[in-house]
Amino acid sequence: MDPTRLATDVFSEWAELGRDAGMEKGHSASVSEMLEAAIPNLPQPFSAIDIGCGNGWVVRKFTTLGANKTDGVDGAEQMVLRAREIDPQGNYHLAQLPEWAPENRFDLVHTMEFLYYLKSPQEMLTKIHDVWLEDGGWLIAGVDHYLEHEESLDWPEKLNVHMTTMSIVEWKNALQNAGFQNIRIWQAASSDKFPGTLAMLGQRALNS
Repeated sequence: MDPTRLATDVFSEWAELGRDAGMEKGHSASVSEMLEAAIPNLPQPFSAIDIGCGNGWVVRKFTTLGANKTDGVDGAEQMVLRAREIDPQGNYHLAQLPEWAPENRFDLVHTMEFLYYLKSPQEMLTKIHDVWLEDGGWLIAGVDHYLEHEESLDWPEKLNVHMTTMSIVEWKNALQNAGFQNIRIWQAASSDKFPGTLAMLGQRALNS
């Protein structure tokens, strides 16, 4: 198998196989905990975008939490088509990242299981801080593939896709280097069998 296979191709296949619903179910507990940490910091109503939105389930969740402007972006064509099928009125963008950037800034940027597929998560975090967020806006990001989650370390080989493996400290440093303030790092939805999603909350400074 080709070791340089694109993650977006894998996820398009998963959408065609109906596995997007399973991804939603598997990530629901972590995402709920992450959003519970982020939402109290936001104005009401707020604007939000989900990077790596899949079938759009988090975008739709934003609306129930008080958002009045919601967007999603994904590089997997079948995932975006699925999102548009479920939510024809939603704003779903098919685009390659990190090259793409939104036309407007947001109060909240959310991403789950996206950043480590990039060759340079640091570049994307800096771009989110500098280009995607309003002054005072917040990033909430989650990754299940990180150094301390030992069972995740063979995922690149199993899926034949690139993953950037970073430790908890390295992720925190990346947020700091991107310019984020009021950073909080924790392991969300942890259990005896799962060390938790590495959740990362950070703010773009006012007047930055």
